[in-house]
Amino acid sequence: MKDFVEQHYVSLKKANPDFPILIRECSGVQARLWARYDLGKESSVSVDNMSADQVATALQTLVQSKP
Repeated sequence: MKDFVEQHYVSLKKANPDFPILIRECSGVQARLWARYDLGKESSVSVDNMSADQVATALQTLVQSKP
């Protein structure tokens, strides 16, 4: 996850300036991506030990699976 943030955060934020992104660093916790959709619906996926490209694919899946 750290590699993904280092490699893609700036370009992701530039392409989506109004898209809220929250990154929290915490030791001893499994890395997860969370998506919050309309009407308070949420979804998450574990990205623990994934490469930056795998995290990007997981994020794309969350975006495309919007309920």
